[in-house]
Amino acid sequence: MIRQSFRSIDELLLASRANLDRVSASELGGEVAAGALVVDTRPVDQRERDGALPGAIVIDRNVLEWRLDPSSSHRLPMAHDYDRRIVIVCNEGYSSSLAAETLQQLGLSRATDLIGGFQAWAAWRQEAG
Repeated sequence: MIRQSFRSIDELLLASRANLDRVSASELGGEVAAGALVVDTRPVDQRERDGALPGAIVIDRNVLEWRLDPSSSHRLPMAHDYDRRIVIVCNEGYSSSLAAETLQQLGLSRATDLIGGFQAWAAWRQEAG
């Protein structure tokens, strides 16, 4: 079978990130102060092992788009504005990039993700004291 114009996951990830204004761990607090909604998509086992991300809401990755799309009948109450800044956080910053781009495709143009995910934030927090 001839391979059509498919992309590898690495190519897809690079393309996704090209459309994102990604946030560093040190910038996350400023994003929250400015009204950003921080969404933790890590599985329950990772949250139990590593802890919660203060101020974040937890949304399972498999329902993320339905919970954040302002036009969805299954959206969360705080997901009513297409212009709201949304920062997606996964464990290491990979699946969050793909998720943030999907949210942008739904019209949430300010959606982005945390560079390095929760692990980068935890390391930054430890270094910052």
